[in-house]
Amino acid sequence: RLRLHDGKLIKDRRYHLRTYPNCFVAKELTDWLIDHKEALDRETGIRLMQKLMDHHIIHHVCDEHSDYKDAKLLYRFRKDDGTFPLSKDVKVFLRGQSLYEKLVSVEESILRVREENSVKYQRAFLGCEMIDWLVQEGEAENRKEAVELGRALLEHGVIQHVSNRHHFFDSDILYQFWINFRRRRRLTELLNENSSRALSESPDSPFCLRKLNPEPGNTSFLSVQTNKEIKIVSAVRRSSITSLAGNNNPYFSAAPTLVFPPVAECNPKSVLKRPVTNEELLSPGAPYIKKMLTIVGDAVGWGFVVRGGRPCHIQAVDPGGPAAAAGMKVCQFVFSVNGMYVLHLDYQTISSLIMTGPRTLVMEVMEAVE
Repeated sequence: RLRLHDGKLIKDRRYHLRTYPNCFVAKELTDWLIDHKEALDRETGIRLMQKLMDHHIIHHVCDEHSDYKDAKLLYRFRKDDGTFPLSKDVKVFLRGQSLYEKLVSVEESILRVREENSVKYQRAFLGCEMIDWLVQEGEAENRKEAVELGRALLEHGVIQHVSNRHHFFDSDILYQFWINFRRRRRLTELLNENSSRALSESPDSPFCLRKLNPEPGNTSFLSVQTNKEIKIVSAVRRSSITSLAGNNNPYFSAAPTLVFPPVAECNPKSVLKRPVTNEELLSPGAPYIKKMLTIVGDAVGWGFVVRGGRPCHIQAVDPGGPAAAAGMKVCQFVFSVNGMYVLHLDYQTISSLIMTGPRTLVMEVMEAVE
């Protein structure tokens, strides 16, 4: 994104008497990817950009296309229009990257090659040294807060104990940054995934986020037990977004946390009496009214289920949940999510938008006039 800004491929563009800020032309970007050896051919370039669209990193400026087309269409990075979904996992990851850049850019850094049991470790530091530095630099107000930050970084796979035997403590235990944030990465690494739902297992991959299995008494960052498998039913629950099945590693689970697991196969019969099309909803004089709902999620989510597609509808509402309190009802159609037009999307995509968005959810719905 920054390279495209520097190269002036991202700029304000005018189309049909309207100016679209900070956008790029898809065809020009595909040319750029090939010229800069980020893609071997146009087909690879299209696949790469589609991957970014699937992860909500770029989008069509009017959200009229859910796929990336190698044409004279305008797309934009969500970071450039404020719509990039910052989940807690991504926030922790970005915080770790910021701390790493700050640490490696100073003289006498605590990050250095260190040795333990005749084994040398890169980017290593002592836990107590990290605590001292975080407090000294104002990254944490006190040692307790610094320990909590260190534990969050470890639980999300940004740092680790050098032999994976300890959690993060304010002591002389040796840790290291698990990710080399300064390694130059190529976009083609995105296509090395085993599937669309699996992320690279390379320790240096920026997409390798693993979450720590909870120890007894340590529930500050996880709300489920190690041996409990959580299934998703669309967007009903906020906290149940990953299955924490253990593996041979005593601290990391195999499931990374930047992706969404498949939706559970428990689809009930639709509550709609008959199918409804977007054309019917949007036709002049149609017997539907639009409502704006502001839903503040609680500890477990928002309390509703989205089903269907193009358009999606509300399949179920928890009577005691936040959505019901905000006025959501069964059979309403989802028009927009946090300002994004979604009538053309399926329920998996809408569920991902909801679960990766802010805790306060703003939705426009359409319901039949009684």
